[in-house]
Amino acid sequence: MEADWDELAIAQLPPPGPHHAAVPISTFAFDTTQELLWTGNNHGRVTSFYGPHLERYTSYRGHTLADGPVKQFLFTEKGILSISKQSVHYSHRRGLTQWHLTSSDFVDLKCMNFTSKGTREILVAGCQERMFKVDVEKGIITDTVLAEAQYTIMKRAGQYLCAATKTGGIHILDSGSLSVIKVFEGHTGSISDMDAKGDFLATCGWSPRQQYAYMLDPFTNVFSLKTLKQLPPIPFHTGAAFVRMHPRMSTTAFIASQNGQMHVIDLMNPDAAVPRQINLYDSYLAGFEMAPSGEAFALADSNSHIHLWGSPSKVHFPEYSNPTETADHPIPPPAMDWSLDTPLNTVGMPYYKEQLLSSWPSHMVFEVGAPPVKIDSAILSSMTRADIGFFAKNPRTKRRNQVEVTRLGDRVLDSLTAPKFLSEKSRASQSVVEPDSKTAETMETLTDLHLDDVTRKDVPAMYGNVEIKYSKFGVDDFDFAYYNQTPYSGLETHITNSYANPLLQLLRFTPLIRNLALQHTASPCLFESCLLCELGFLIDMLEKAAGLNCQASNFLKTFSGLSNAVSLNLLEEFAPNVALTNMIQNLNRFLLDKVSEEFRQMLPGQPGPSAMDQVLETQARASMRCAQCANETIRGGKNFVSELVYPAKHVMKNTRIPRPTFSQILKASVERQDQTRGWCTKCNRYQQMVQRKTIQSVPGVLMLNAAIQSHEAKLLWAIPNWLPQEIGIIVDQGQFYCFEGQDLKLHLQRGVFDIMVYELIGVVADINSGEHQKPHLVATINTGPSSREPDAEDKWYLFNDFLVRPIPKEEALRFEPSWKLPSVLNFQLKAARNKIDDSWKQSLDTSILYRWWSSNPPPPEDKFKLLQPSTEAPCPGYPVAIDAEFIRLQAEEIEMKADGTRQTIRPDRKGLARVSVCRGSGEHAGLPFIDDYIAVTEQVVDYLTEWSGISPGDLNRETSPYAPVSLKHAYKKLWLLLNLGCVFVGHSLANDFRTINIHVPKSQVVDTSNLFFKPDFKRKLNLKFLAWCVLKESIQQDTHDSIEDATTALKLWRKYEEFVDAGVLEQMLNDIYARGSQVKFKAPGSADKAVGNGHRASGSGSGSGSGVRMDTPDSVGGLTTPKKGSTFGGVGFRSPMRRS
Repeated sequence: MEADWDELAIAQLPPPGPHHAAVPISTFAFDTTQELLWTGNNHGRVTSFYGPHLERYTSYRGHTLADGPVKQFLFTEKGILSISKQSVHYSHRRGLTQWHLTSSDFVDLKCMNFTSKGTREILVAGCQERMFKVDVEKGIITDTVLAEAQYTIMKRAGQYLCAATKTGGIHILDSGSLSVIKVFEGHTGSISDMDAKGDFLATCGWSPRQQYAYMLDPFTNVFSLKTLKQLPPIPFHTGAAFVRMHPRMSTTAFIASQNGQMHVIDLMNPDAAVPRQINLYDSYLAGFEMAPSGEAFALADSNSHIHLWGSPSKVHFPEYSNPTETADHPIPPPAMDWSLDTPLNTVGMPYYKEQLLSSWPSHMVFEVGAPPVKIDSAILSSMTRADIGFFAKNPRTKRRNQVEVTRLGDRVLDSLTAPKFLSEKSRASQSVVEPDSKTAETMETLTDLHLDDVTRKDVPAMYGNVEIKYSKFGVDDFDFAYYNQTPYSGLETHITNSYANPLLQLLRFTPLIRNLALQHTASPCLFESCLLCELGFLIDMLEKAAGLNCQASNFLKTFSGLSNAVSLNLLEEFAPNVALTNMIQNLNRFLLDKVSEEFRQMLPGQPGPSAMDQVLETQARASMRCAQCANETIRGGKNFVSELVYPAKHVMKNTRIPRPTFSQILKASVERQDQTRGWCTKCNRYQQMVQRKTIQSVPGVLMLNAAIQSHEAKLLWAIPNWLPQEIGIIVDQGQFYCFEGQDLKLHLQRGVFDIMVYELIGVVADINSGEHQKPHLVATINTGPSSREPDAEDKWYLFNDFLVRPIPKEEALRFEPSWKLPSVLNFQLKAARNKIDDSWKQSLDTSILYRWWSSNPPPPEDKFKLLQPSTEAPCPGYPVAIDAEFIRLQAEEIEMKADGTRQTIRPDRKGLARVSVCRGSGEHAGLPFIDDYIAVTEQVVDYLTEWSGISPGDLNRETSPYAPVSLKHAYKKLWLLLNLGCVFVGHSLANDFRTINIHVPKSQVVDTSNLFFKPDFKRKLNLKFLAWCVLKESIQQDTHDSIEDATTALKLWRKYEEFVDAGVLEQMLNDIYARGSQVKFKAPGSADKAVGNGHRASGSGSGSGSGVRMDTPDSVGGLTTPKKGSTFGGVGFRSPMRRS
């Protein structure tokens, strides 16, 4: 505090009304990135002031009046956080709300601060039993933590969170684990103020006096955060009420009393205090804050005034300030001499006689600075913190002073040659009879290229990253068959967290897991976030697709919504720097534990382990023995995944000891023995403890995490045939024995012990293709054990997302430390080979189809009627008309190239909004029995109301008049109809099924866009035109309606059957296309609307709607139809579920 410091400005918070008194200031703080001072009052209003003159900048209500006063502020680059008694608010500095978080668990919040994750996460606490972790970006509670005490103030210093308790104590918490490291007794009453910077913590507080009155203590407590010890207190005889540490001078503190006396004190020399007196006139000091730059401080008095102090010549608030956004000044229009008689030709038009400035000459175009070189992940993982920044060991992968061309960093080198789009192949086939030689050559190379054909450091092309390319026709134009000509389906990329694809494929080819997953899916489970149900849906889709591309979008969406997945760093968006091999191993452990728990949910009260536990769970006993007194404690234990443990480095280097076999490593890993410190109940103190596992039973499926960390472990996996395809396990009296190779054959021949033989199902491998390529995961899987043929031979396949190729067994089990290492291994009992159980198809729980699940009353039966199980139970071949509406959840990502062309990097992502299913035959043909609106919890980019009929609020459970259901609820109804053998009738169903994420075999699909299609015309007709031309009906007048579209498709199918029966189909198709060419394939009266990225593809969708009355086909020239009439529906009708 320099000598020229003076009071620079005074501001008062505005009153709540014109005739009201000013509301007291409850808290205030300086912004850490802009020249702003923020204040909060007792009514929950947040007000900010700009610059040294305290000009009003923004004012908004952050909290309701019932929430009480604003307690504290925190600042990020994007906005400001505020907290009150029962809510947390996050807004832009301009006052726009980003999110507002309330919860029934928020009882009496007092304080908050950032955790070890920086500004991405805050810890919220108060005078209550629990604290909460809040994700700043999403505004959701990610975790709940029990509090050791009731906290009123929270400050962060380095790795510690310093929290003041309600009773005057101070708890020092680790900002990562949130565990209490140290407890100080600060004051006998409560703490009035506290601050922490660097290595010091200072507090002011109250203590009881005579007659139970509380007074401010005449001293300030000081604590060392370096040694976690209390230092001598600093005397302040007038009563210390406020304390602030100087942000730049680590040992300087400001202490102030309520009457305005202030001391500037050096903590190392408290006797040399510099006193100052603040003139408060008829009020008292209510708050004190120091600017982050140390060049200003602010005071709040009891009259709701803010006093700003500082040096007039150099006052500024943050250390490094960002510009503050202000309102644009209006530009006055140019003056014009204008009257009613002024001719228009006096207004000049733009023209030029010289070259425009925008015509930039080629010799003036320069390449801007290249992006910096990305730091290798191996370096990032081994960094050590220094006084300034970090340092790491040089991996010596490059020459000294070598310069990289970073513009090539994002290019995929030595990857697969992308195939032509299907539309390009169609055009090429018309002009060139011979097949594309380059494509044929690439296909041949891709099929024949294995590890034996390349050097040990080369990476075969089929192991590289594969990407989906998008043309103007979308993903349907991509040639997936180029990458997969096998009967096994791959999984698409470009879906968030699709790194899980190899593990999902591995589980799909494990019969024991596959059988139980489908049995559970067929049960009456309706839990929205059940991963086991989603796994069953995915497995069934992969089996039905039989080689066609699939996507795990529903499974990954459910998985991404789990709070535990965020805290365990299993989501790519929250763990960008975590190695994929670590993520897939953590996911393996999480997923198996999750599916086992979900399987037990449907078996309440069942004693003993469930069928899923018997398949996945390793039962063990863990013993803890004290090294001093030999006291032993035994407790039960179980685990679903065993992590391989490799010998120590010095053991592996001893040449006299042979290298361990895989079975020896597995035995040491399962019977893992560790030494650790623990509490001995007999010694009554912490002692060195020896922990050892005793195996009681092993599961039917043995899931292993490779856990390769050391170079020596990588060398083990590089040994040819080190990983056996079969192992034998004996569990006898708590002893675990593992055999392979000749030892296994010998034990099988003797037959003395009950030995369980396991065979290798597959491996999830981590592929590191080198620099300028992103690491990714693949799966090598033996499909023989999951075959339905009992004598099926072992066949190994590579699953690289949607690329699937057969490979030799030697290649599948060979690993190379430089680019291919295992992450997850899967062994299954050989006795379960080819045990494919499809009994779930006979035990489908169909009760969901016959019940009205909403609390709202059902519509009238003439407009909507549930199926009657006694007379209308779906059976194979039963036709159902279906149509779905979608909303856009994420906009497409487009890259603009230097030549001005646009390339789609990632298409837009849509979500199911409404699905309607109508009866296709019988007495009530055309009457819907499913009309579900899908509740949406994530952000909606576009409701596509013009083409979906969905309006904002229709999918919100709190505001919707339609009682939306969960996505799983609606999906399971369709899945049941599919497996009951129903035939789905609709228009352009391929896009609908893809977005719903369900695969329906062609034998169960009747698509009217294909029925009324002539390949010679190369154009599919939309539903609206077909309804006008064939049925003489006008549909989609105002918007799309899924029931109307479904019933229209059903009528078109019946009309198609009439044409076939009458033998006039070819003639009718020619007439339809002739009529379409006259009206440009649009129903007369339709408005020209660009469908854009709606849920129907251009040229094959249901068309666009219009409020204008449509002409009938007869007005253009009647269409001759056969005399044989249809008994079903002569007129269309609108949706009975739609409300005006």
